[in-house]
Amino acid sequence: MEKRTVNPWKWQDGRSYSQAVEVKNVKSTLYCSGQAAIDPDGTSSNKEMKSQLHQAIANLEEVISAAGYACEGIVRLNIYTTSTEELWPYFPILQEWIAKHKIQQAVTMLEVKGLFETLKVELEATVVK
Repeated sequence: MEKRTVNPWKWQDGRSYSQAVEVKNVKSTLYCSGQAAIDPDGTSSNKEMKSQLHQAIANLEEVISAAGYACEGIVRLNIYTTSTEELWPYFPILQEWIAKHKIQQAVTMLEVKGLFETLKVELEATVVK
């Protein structure tokens, strides 16, 4: 697989994403449903944003790993949150995770009116290998 990022500007570098990601010679692609702070028994978290973000990341990693992929292969990450204002102070958690796995991804973050039950943040990814 060959991966190339396209960044006509530099300002996105401090925000841990790329304007576009081109991928060639892909063996396979994994489309992950949005992963949120849901326990293995299906119980939705009612904890604060920071805890939910940590659990959403862990659940996304679990799905990617269970499918035989690696987080490094994430090329698209969509972030849905019920409050960008509440999420923003914890954005460094996401940036550290991105750096740890050397992820180069295009990203979209949307504030939505609501998520399932008590959820505050959901991560949806496209992964290649």
